[in-house]
Amino acid sequence: MFYRPQDGHGLPHNPFNAIVTPRPIGWISTRSADGIDNLAPYSFFNAVAYEPPQVMFASTGAKADQDNSKDTVANIRATGVFACNVVSYALRDAMNASSAALPAATDEFAHAGLDKGECDSINCAYVTAAPAVLECKLTQIVELPGASNTAVFGEVTGVRLQDDCLVDGTFDITRYQPLARLGYRDYSVVRDLFALTRPDDR
Repeated sequence: MFYRPQDGHGLPHNPFNAIVTPRPIGWISTRSADGIDNLAPYSFFNAVAYEPPQVMFASTGAKADQDNSKDTVANIRATGVFACNVVSYALRDAMNASSAALPAATDEFAHAGLDKGECDSINCAYVTAAPAVLECKLTQIVELPGASNTAVFGEVTGVRLQDDCLVDGTFDITRYQPLARLGYRDYSVVRDLFALTRPDDR
């Protein structure tokens, strides 16, 4: 089939998210100007540059108690920092709990039953059980076409790795099995790896 998004797809559910898969989950922690910690998962998330290391995530939609935004973006606008917590398979239920649309004054760490630590390079909390955390300073916020679509870019200023995920000098993702977002209500988990040598590396 072929369809133009502006005309609709005619299917029971939008297939777009099921096409662009799997997607890493950016479990973004922020702190409001009033000191309230926030935690929310974003499936439009990825690394975008090596030197300096940079990441991005996109927020879609808005909350009634924020100005055309969500708590995460509002907090980043106010403070200029955020942390990306990697979601392991073991943390899947806590991640899902933190996705609830809660009042801005709610601490999602507490709501999801998560312990938090204090970042080293920025003023922000992080998920202590996360296998890896990227501490970031805001570089730019880009308003995208559509209602309340916003892309947030950040430079990584600190990297935290769980020691038991380091094996022979490499970060072994099979030790924690990262969660990935698929379409609809589906997720996947990475357990199997294989390597390919690029032609220019031979």
